[in-house]
Amino acid sequence: MLRRGLLSWVSRVGGVLVVLCCTLSLLYVLNCSPPLLDAPSLGHTHSSLGLAGAPAAPSGGVGGGVGGGVGAHSGGPPGGQSYQVLLQEREEQHRIHISSLKQQISQLKEALQERSLQLKGVQETLEKASSSGPGQAQGAGARGGGGGAAVVIVGDGPPGARSQQADLQEFLASQLSRAEVSAGVRLPSEYAVVPFESFTLQRVYQLETGLTKHPEEKPVRRDRREELGQALETALLSLNGPGEQGGEARLYTPSDFIEGIARTEKDKGTMYELTFRGASKRDFRRLVLFRPFGPLMKVKHERVDTANVPINIVVPLSRRTETFKQFMRNFREVCVRQDGLVHLTVVYFGKEQEVREVRSILENTSREDHFKNYTLLQLDEEFSRGRGLDLGARAWKGGNVLLFFCDVDIYFTADFLTTCRLNALPGKKVFYPVLFSQYNPTLIYGGPDHVPPVLQQLVIKKDTGFWRDFGYGMTCQYRSDFINIGGFDLDIKGWGGEDVHLYRKYLHSHLLVVRAPSRGLFHLWHEKQCADELRPDQYRMCMQTKAMNEASHGQLGMLLFRHEIEAHLRKQKPAKHAKKTKA
Repeated sequence: MLRRGLLSWVSRVGGVLVVLCCTLSLLYVLNCSPPLLDAPSLGHTHSSLGLAGAPAAPSGGVGGGVGGGVGAHSGGPPGGQSYQVLLQEREEQHRIHISSLKQQISQLKEALQERSLQLKGVQETLEKASSSGPGQAQGAGARGGGGGAAVVIVGDGPPGARSQQADLQEFLASQLSRAEVSAGVRLPSEYAVVPFESFTLQRVYQLETGLTKHPEEKPVRRDRREELGQALETALLSLNGPGEQGGEARLYTPSDFIEGIARTEKDKGTMYELTFRGASKRDFRRLVLFRPFGPLMKVKHERVDTANVPINIVVPLSRRTETFKQFMRNFREVCVRQDGLVHLTVVYFGKEQEVREVRSILENTSREDHFKNYTLLQLDEEFSRGRGLDLGARAWKGGNVLLFFCDVDIYFTADFLTTCRLNALPGKKVFYPVLFSQYNPTLIYGGPDHVPPVLQQLVIKKDTGFWRDFGYGMTCQYRSDFINIGGFDLDIKGWGGEDVHLYRKYLHSHLLVVRAPSRGLFHLWHEKQCADELRPDQYRMCMQTKAMNEASHGQLGMLLFRHEIEAHLRKQKPAKHAKKTKA
């Protein structure tokens, strides 16, 4: 009995505890779980993405949508109110941003309109100048603001600035009127003609090629590429501009460009004439552009003192002692007796018994002319021009000095040494002169018996030589620049290649490379031997140089056809004799 009562009591207590636990659990869930609209992280993230990614709507629409959505939960928990405040802040930020953008667009429109009016005024002035003669254009410019031809500058600015712009426009208009664009001018002869160059998208076809350029080539120089690219871009903008279509509903692209011609009058400007495909096979669009050159501007005025600028002439040598004797005769006259600020460094490749004659020549010069500023270095190894010049440059211990890398078959004047000093500046400029290379005197003067002395051969003419614009061996540079650039590539042996390598180093640096023909620097002709030990590329360069050194194109043609010429002369002699007999 007692046992049954105890079991009944325990079961009732257990049931009460179970009910109590369930009730407590239910109350915990109801009181502690967050409301649906109060999920700050997820709700805030989606609202940010939506407002940032969507385009800005009118403020009224956004406000109504937000007000209605939030008003449905106005009596909800505090999380809904914070969400509404966040949306209102975002709406205000977008409203401010839109207002700022509208203001910027308005300012850009005003600036564009002002620029368009200015360009229109310039174009009208240029058109009037091109249709009138030079005298009329100058007369219109002289009238200034009084006549209708005066240029009107639109826009705000001080009167002085407007006057300067008007003067510039007047000058550019006069350049166009003076240039040979709309009409030709009288020329004294065929030699006064300025030829055009023709070009396509990929190639330039040119007449003045020298020895390094080709009749047809890609525009390698960056300024040339940009110049032609700007002309093409300007032409396309004009073709596709408003009012230029002429009823055509098409967009011109670079693929429509056929060809163009261009020429530069160096005191006036550059003219471009570009042709594009039209709507049909025989329809074309042609645009004529002119890039006027502006007035001269003074950039710098400085005094250059070369009184204390010595030159260290470095000459690599192997055998060729007779040529060295001739070099030293010129050296004594120019460097010792005239200039007086020159040091000579000779790097000789050969054995001790071979260098004795070179040492004797230097000692005789020292004794006869009281000249002590020379250094003789000997290397008992295979000749390497780059190795010799590098050693000669680094052997100098007297501080920074101007170096002139020279070969033994070079003739230079005292004026060239001055030019060398003027065109090289440590840390700023290096000088790469283009020397005049002499043709074979035996061919030029009709035989060895008619060859004049060396000084009389140094004449810069078409039939006596050529500008050696493919050679970079003679150069003036300061020792500090040579050391900092890394010097020569000492892995290059023998003849050729080392000078181009050094030249390209300077081109890739921040230094200014002055490349110009020099009227006082000559390469004396000598028979060139191309050794079999040279690499194929070196041997090819050597043979090309050998062919170019012999004679001009016309002189080589006379040699090639000399048998035909002699046969013609033999035929002419009997005819002349017969005429004399009849007379």
